[in-house]
Amino acid sequence: MNKFKIFNDPIYGFINIPSELIFDIIEHPYFQRLRRISQMGLSSYVYPGAHHTRFEHAIGAMHLMDKTITILKNKAIAISKEEEEALLIAILLHDIGHGPFSHTLEHSLVTSIKHEDISIIFMEKLNYEFQGKLSLAIKIFKGNYHRKFLHQLISSQLDVDRLDYLKRDSFYTGVTEGNINSERIISMLTVVDDNLVVEEKGIYSVEKFIVARRLMYWMVYLHKTSLVADYLLVKILKRAKSLILNGTILPCSKPLKFFLEADENMKFDESKLNYFSQIDDYDVIMALKEWRGNEDFILSSLCTSILDRKLPKIIIQDDEFSEEQLQLIKEKVTLVSTSGTCEKHYFTDTGIIKNQAYYLHHDSISILYKNGQIKDLTDASDHMNLLALTKPVIKHFVYYPKS
Repeated sequence: MNKFKIFNDPIYGFINIPSELIFDIIEHPYFQRLRRISQMGLSSYVYPGAHHTRFEHAIGAMHLMDKTITILKNKAIAISKEEEEALLIAILLHDIGHGPFSHTLEHSLVTSIKHEDISIIFMEKLNYEFQGKLSLAIKIFKGNYHRKFLHQLISSQLDVDRLDYLKRDSFYTGVTEGNINSERIISMLTVVDDNLVVEEKGIYSVEKFIVARRLMYWMVYLHKTSLVADYLLVKILKRAKSLILNGTILPCSKPLKFFLEADENMKFDESKLNYFSQIDDYDVIMALKEWRGNEDFILSSLCTSILDRKLPKIIIQDDEFSEEQLQLIKEKVTLVSTSGTCEKHYFTDTGIIKNQAYYLHHDSISILYKNGQIKDLTDASDHMNLLALTKPVIKHFVYYPKS
């Protein structure tokens, strides 16, 4: 079988599969599942083109990593064949632990473990199946390998993951403010004292990257419509779980039923991985279509709201809502059901959103000058607003049914 096939990617053009091992990993059912996991949750409710998947992102990130390795090696940075393949595998599998709708259901279906940790469990299972060939990739992914910059390429404030998803999400949403020149940034990377740094002439591209990331969060990832849709989806699963635990039989797939019946503090081990590897966006969508006709008013109403895109009204503001404001909003919520006022929390809720474009002193981005001096990006930049972007911006929101 010819394992050196190519993908035709709308962002980068033709992408080669670098090795037979990587081909076999891509062919594995664990990885193929990512074709059925949306990259951006319910953002397509705002940006109709945002239907791309974690599969596309993973392949794109692998491609950028391949180019990065070539550039670093051309700059006399020693990277062995084993390290090269391990880097490609690590970035390929970095998101394999995502559940349905990516981040949306991360805190409702499986609450006792982060998706990054589930990714590691997936990697370790694959490592067993591939007879230890993923050991170095896992070590680099965890940050346990002695060459620090290899881990920084996978997870840092200027990693290959971000370089792909910003460009990809910008492309599919049509939000041009998020478009970055990932290839220019990659061409400016080098390594000093085992740390990833950016050459001085790449500073403006990195500034654009930071600003683009901030804009994408406000305009896309934290957009109020997709935000409220995400919250409704979480509420639906919460209601379904409550009903099932109280003896109600709800039709859904076996893997979804397993997690709805499971204890929130369950230990996530290999047996749970078997169910998790079978669950994707389609399980949830099919469940919503089944449940919209359920006799439970709350469950059916919420499912109809998502499926027909009849979403609640959401208000976002800088200051925290006063008790008086919240009370007025709650009084507006009139439920045409016999469920009682105690169930209003399924239809109205408050929360906060946070956006911090750049973190000081945490894997900070370093700029390398021609004289060998290294400065943090905020010190090197003449962009007056860049330091301001290190401060978290917190906003408060409340949502409730439209009258």
